[in-house]
Parts: sequence; structure tokens; C-alpha cells
Amino acid sequence: MAISVFDLFKIGIGPSSSHTVGPMRAAATFAQALGEDGLLARVTRVEVRLYGSLSATGIGHATDRACLLGLMGQWPDRIDPHTIEPRIDQLMQEQCLMLDGRQPIDFNYTRDMLFLNENLAYHPNAMTLEALDGQGSLFSQTYYSVGGGFIVEQAEIDAPQAGGDQASLPYEFSSAAELLELCKVYGLSVSQLMMANERAWRSEAEIRDGLLKIWAAMRECVDNGLRNEGILPGGLKVKRRAARLHRSLQEVGKPNVIGSTLSAMEWVNLFALAVNEENAAGGRMVTAPTNGAAGIIPAVLHYYMKFNPEACDDDVVAFLLAAASVGILCKKNASISGAEVGCQGEVGSACSMAAAGLAEVLGATPPQLENAAEIALEHNLGLTCDPVGGLVQVPCIERNAIAAVKAINAVQMALRGDGEHFISLDRVIRTMRDTGADMHANYKETSRGGLAVAFVEC
Repeated sequence: MAISVFDLFKIGIGPSSSHTVGPMRAAATFAQALGEDGLLARVTRVEVRLYGSLSATGIGHATDRACLLGLMGQWPDRIDPHTIEPRIDQLMQEQCLMLDGRQPIDFNYTRDMLFLNENLAYHPNAMTLEALDGQGSLFSQTYYSVGGGFIVEQAEIDAPQAGGDQASLPYEFSSAAELLELCKVYGLSVSQLMMANERAWRSEAEIRDGLLKIWAAMRECVDNGLRNEGILPGGLKVKRRAARLHRSLQEVGKPNVIGSTLSAMEWVNLFALAVNEENAAGGRMVTAPTNGAAGIIPAVLHYYMKFNPEACDDDVVAFLLAAASVGILCKKNASISGAEVGCQGEVGSACSMAAAGLAEVLGATPPQLENAAEIALEHNLGLTCDPVGGLVQVPCIERNAIAAVKAINAVQMALRGDGEHFISLDRVIRTMRDTGADMHANYKETSRGGLAVAFVEC
């Protein structure tokens, strides 16, 4: 399947790409299908069945609310986050859901929103939606939220279309080795090759405009995170820190740190914290490639744009294109889903992508870029996904800050070399896949092990 940069970077809402964005898209797709099939007016009730990780941490990740909003015809890239609470409150009070925004049906949360203690075979993030009338079932569909907001319908699994996305790419690659060979043979940088591939879907002007809109959404998310204060929702009473840290860094003459390197690291931490606090609060953000790891790429790109006086929009485009090349490899050959391979698939992939993007704009050769991505991912192997309380807060927010700094360090190490190194990026990605397969389910976004059970509420 051909994957576009715009599949990996999608404007949405928090707190989770797999547990919020994906289920909302699935529910909105379901509601839309009812309308297209002429069934909408006959529906009197919809039942939502959540399985696996969607069931285990669905409340903390707002999966239930996302499903309700999607059934109302809302999409994660279009909904105003400020309208979510009023919409949900009204639905709960009136027990009436406006299906696809136009067909009122009864909705009883206890009866119609089911959290099931079972897994479906294809993926741990599974959900089934069933529309009923007075006589019984009208239409049913099972969806899998496979990470990064991507959804797959059961019908696609049962009867897959040959070749998936039929876009013909001039430089198709399924491994880092193939990517490097293509760059070498055709004399292209990674971002140039990615731009050529993206032109299979849209014009270069549209690609640039789309990527700059993604960057604008990332900047807005940071700005919101620097402005908003208070306690994050969910019950853990986690305090936002970004706004206070921002004021501290802006205080002229105050010795926050010693030396420019530590000062830069503080800013990187700040940008990552700001994004992930906004995500945890359900705000507007960009999957990069997921919500749980959404702060890493914006933090590293902000770092480059802030500390390089010659930085420009061309750098933003090149950064995001190069980062996407690694995201494509991770998704094709392993996973970017925490429920499938643990946090190594989310934070690890994002860290590797950020390293690739930064290496590209700093003038790395394709082999040096691959080395930077490999270093970044290698040192996230085995990272578990064990969010406390099923919330994307602890350890997720700080983990993004740590990984952003790690990505920068990986680039610094790679640029000191010539691209030659012991273990290839392809091998590390395969190792991530195999490690995820061996990882116990307790450590894959179920909140049944690790830090999630080490926390004791007093």
C-alpha cells in the first residue's frame, strides 16, 4: 500500500490517534455509509462494541466520546474541540443522538456503549458498530484502529483489493536499503525523492501548501500549550508545566541553565511538553505519526527553526518529507500502534522520524540520515506502553520531551560519521516488530502492567 506524508501527519484532536481519532473516523464513516445506503431514516438505535485495548483504556482515551461524536457526523480534523463537552453533555442528558447530524435516535449509554473483555484476531484496537430498527439489525461493520488515525474495515480484510492504494509512485520503496539505493542511483536527497512520490497524488504547490498547514497547526498547538494552565482532565490531577517553564525561560538574566546547549535542550523540552499537554487535554493537534508521540517532531522542528536564523519554509517541507520516509518504513514493516508493539512503535517511530527530518535539513547525506534514524529508533527498543489510569499523561508527556532530545543527539552522532554503521535501520525496524510480538499484552496500551499498576492512589 502506498502511504502519503499526509497519511502520517493528520490534523485531529487529543488524546489518542488510535483510541480517539481512529474511532471517531470509524464512527463518522459508519454514519455516512448509512446515509449513502438509504438506511439512515430507518435507524432507531446504534450499538457500539469496543474490544481489546479500545475497551481496556477506552474511558481514559475518550474512545466512547469519540464514537459518539463520529456517529453525530463529526470528524476529528473539523470539529471545534471547545464544542465537545457541550455536545456530550446534551446527549447524556437527553439520551438522544443526532445520527449523522440529521436523524434523531434513542441512545442509552449503559445499554448501547459496550466495553468487552475480549480481543478480535486482526488487531487489538477493534470496534463493531451496529445499526438497528424495530425489527433487528440493519447494518453492521467492524473497524480496526491500527495507529496514527488509520482505520481498516473488516470488509477490506475479508476481500482485500489487490495492491491497495493504486497510486503509481516513481520511486517505490519498502525498505531503507531500497530508499538509499534509489537516492544513490538517481542522485536525490530523501526529501527530493519523497516529493517526487507525493506528486503521484497532488501538485507540488498543493504538497507545499498542505505541509505548511500541518506546520501551522503544530505551531498553534505549541502556542496553546504555552498559554493554557491548570490541571489536566482525567482524575490524576497532573499539573500543566509548559506555561510556567516558558515564563522561566523568558526571564531575562535569570540563570536557568549554564551554556547554550542546556538552554536549547530546555526549549526542546518545553515545545514537547506544550504539545502533549494540549493533546492530553483533548485539544487540536497533529498526529506525528500518533497522538501519544505527537510532541517529538514539532519539538525538534521548532528547535531547528528557533536556533537557525536562516531557517525557512523550504526547510519545513524538507523536514516533514524526510521524516515521513521513516514513518512509512515503520508502518509498512512493523507498526506505529502502541496497542500492537508498545510505545516503541509510537515514541520510537516518532523519535526516528524526527531524527531523519533534522538530519535532512542539516545537510546529511542519505546514509547519514538513515544512520540518525537508526540510532534514534534503536535506543527506544522495548519501550512499553503502560499509561497510568489509561490516560495519555504519565509517562507519555515527559517521554515525548526525552525522545525529542534523543532525536537531536542521534543526529549529532550520525553527522560525525560517514553513514557507515553496524546495524541497519531495516534490522532495527524488524527488531521493533519482533519485540512487539514478544511483548506481553499488559505492556501494550492496556494499563494492566508496568507503571500503570505501580501507581497507587492514596
